[in-house]
Amino acid sequence: MDVLKSMQEKYDIIEPIITKFCEKYLNGEYAAVSLRLLEKLCRKRPSPLIKGKPNTWACGIVYAIGSTNFLFDKSTAPYMKASELAEKFGLSQSTAGSKAGEIYKLLNISTFDPDWTLPSLLGDNPFVWMFETSGGFILDARHESR
Repeated sequence: MDVLKSMQEKYDIIEPIITKFCEKYLNGEYAAVSLRLLEKLCRKRPSPLIKGKPNTWACGIVYAIGSTNFLFDKSTAPYMKASELAEKFGLSQSTAGSKAGEIYKLLNISTFDPDWTLPSLLGDNPFVWMFETSGGFILDARHESR
């Protein structure tokens, strides 16, 4: 864990909320990636975690990771409705989505972002396979010769 000393108390409050939620409703991968995101937010200067309720931040973090990894898509496992996720944290979907949007903006996260993709989904992430040639062309490594 790489957290600023000044943010350790906030981390220690939010971490168990995320861990318990992921253990109960999702899986260890979601917990690990969500906690990495929490650490990143703790290291940001100034940390946005200074303001707001820990439960809201925990929900926003899991919501952001869930959104990036298609948690809200019925064809995936685990699957959970966005409204259900928010409800389990005792929040409205708009509050949860707003906090996740704030996190997305703060850290410049996007769908298929390899940094925030679950390890089990990395192989299916098209951005992981892209590379730029010296000539400036973007190619898919899966379709190129060695």
